[in-house]
Amino acid sequence: MTDSGRPGDTREGGGRSKRGAPAYGEAVPDRFSSDEVFQRIVSAADEEVTSTTRELFFSGVAAGFAITITFLMYASMSATTDSKLVASLLYPLGFIYIIIGGYQLYTENTLPPVALVLERLVSIPSLLRHWVTVLVGNFTGGAVGAAVLVWGGVFEPATTEAATDIALKGIETEPSVLFFKAVFAGLIVAGVVWVEYAARDTVSRIVVVYLAFLAIPTGNLFHVVVSFTEIVYLALLGEAGLLPGFVGFVVPVLLGNTVGGVVLVTVVNYFQTSEERLEEARLEGVDRRLSVSEWGLGRFVGRSYVPLLNTAGDAFGDDSHRIVVPVTNPRKDKDIVEFACKLASDKEDSKVHVVHVVQAPEKMSLISGGHAERIAETSDEMLENVRGLGDEYGVEVKTSTVSTHRSFEEIFAFARRTRPDLVVMEWDESGIWSAARAERPIEELTNRLPCDFLVVKNRGLDTSRVLLPTAGGEDSDLSAEVARVLQKTAGSEVSLLHVVGGSHEREAGKKFLRGWAEEHELEDAGTIVDESGDIETAIEREAEKNTMVIAGATHKGLLSRLVSRSLHFEIVEEVDCTVLLAERPSKRSVRERLFGRGTRNSATEADEFPEPPGSEAKKETEERNG
Repeated sequence: MTDSGRPGDTREGGGRSKRGAPAYGEAVPDRFSSDEVFQRIVSAADEEVTSTTRELFFSGVAAGFAITITFLMYASMSATTDSKLVASLLYPLGFIYIIIGGYQLYTENTLPPVALVLERLVSIPSLLRHWVTVLVGNFTGGAVGAAVLVWGGVFEPATTEAATDIALKGIETEPSVLFFKAVFAGLIVAGVVWVEYAARDTVSRIVVVYLAFLAIPTGNLFHVVVSFTEIVYLALLGEAGLLPGFVGFVVPVLLGNTVGGVVLVTVVNYFQTSEERLEEARLEGVDRRLSVSEWGLGRFVGRSYVPLLNTAGDAFGDDSHRIVVPVTNPRKDKDIVEFACKLASDKEDSKVHVVHVVQAPEKMSLISGGHAERIAETSDEMLENVRGLGDEYGVEVKTSTVSTHRSFEEIFAFARRTRPDLVVMEWDESGIWSAARAERPIEELTNRLPCDFLVVKNRGLDTSRVLLPTAGGEDSDLSAEVARVLQKTAGSEVSLLHVVGGSHEREAGKKFLRGWAEEHELEDAGTIVDESGDIETAIEREAEKNTMVIAGATHKGLLSRLVSRSLHFEIVEEVDCTVLLAERPSKRSVRERLFGRGTRNSATEADEFPEPPGSEAKKETEERNG
């Protein structure tokens, strides 16, 4: 066995340990260390916890139905003997099927997923989602099994009487006694999982499972899925009420099993392992842990937050001005990187960080199979295409790869972790962003953007003639900054557009534009006051004379609406030139985000870029028509 403890390897050579024992040799140790057991549990759990709800549920149903075998055999043996030990001999059979067969049992899941949560590899809400799905599946399978036992004629009369007596003893036990008995049962089950991962062969696993679960009936302990099957059995026979039995019998057992499994085994085993316990679950030391907010408030459904691969490393770590450019194909996205370099060249000590976001298949293992290494190598070759693009502009270009089961949402997470000054990303209906969905709507409503965002609808990225519509506000400030930098670094000809409601507002519009241009150092820009009152039509008309349009977000937000396909802003699709949509971090309250009222900041009460007239009515019509 090697120093890492991998089975099948041998240590060769000489030397002695500090206490004189041989340090090397040809012997293969016959057991894993506690660190290695923990690594095996984490590796397996990382794949289980990212299973779909459907997979978890039906695996739980299979486990719940298998528990019926335990109840069946215990009752059948009890009807034929007065010896409790003899009656218990076949009790572990259902559990052997479940554990060796790889089905999902709730009490088993008090160890592996919790280990991931303790390591901040999976969020607490994801753990709860996992638990609830498995438990509901177990209960469903147990209820079906109980119905078969009652109505299927499986039991002989003597066995029916024995099964009824077994179940009645449980509901007649005091809840506090049930709880503490269940604590020990939970300890046993979680301990079985730990020892199972320490075992090297199937025979050893079967022996461990058998002996451990034999202790539950002989020790008069209680297991929650067996208890639920028993109470459903009694309810179908008319011997007990389902709701009182569930509250007074199943719930105390559920709590006890959970406490026993989580506190007495998982946490204790976690803290007895060393700080090196997770090296096998990392790629070359890359930290895959969640932030505290992701860990505590992560989404309830979908894939975990942990990227399959994140090679960012030290690509960020100083106080330089940083622009992050997420790309899906570095060989084709050179123009968006070059555009970011133009923007960065206006600042001293600027960096452009190109992040290749690789969409991982749903079933791809997060750890096994060498997928991460292959993705990293291929991505690094592709990124070679963009590394020299900053030389012309005096900008340092750094690259990294993030492979994830998520797509668009990963950009938010990456920006929150690394805190750049600006994110420049391309919006493409055929790209992976179009397949994304707003999987965390509450978080999107309550959390501010971590930095400025520029979303580019790329139609050539010609920066020679830039149109900047404005009605004031912080997002228009960001648009002005971009236009000013392009004017300076690319020689862009900038035109400002302001739309008013008629000829009587024309002078006020001119005055607004002059003041706004002066305030944003765009005095050399051309000014256009449109009297039509129709913002979208005015932009479309003026866009025909320009190569790029830069527009600020609406008061309802830009990025979340792009993801949810609720951005009714047709110029993005209808004009022939490139469109840049700009959004700054918002200070709006939760109420303002929910109901779309209030200001982006105290600087203005107007929308930075208002919705075109009639858009709300159009939106309602589209929603009615599906």
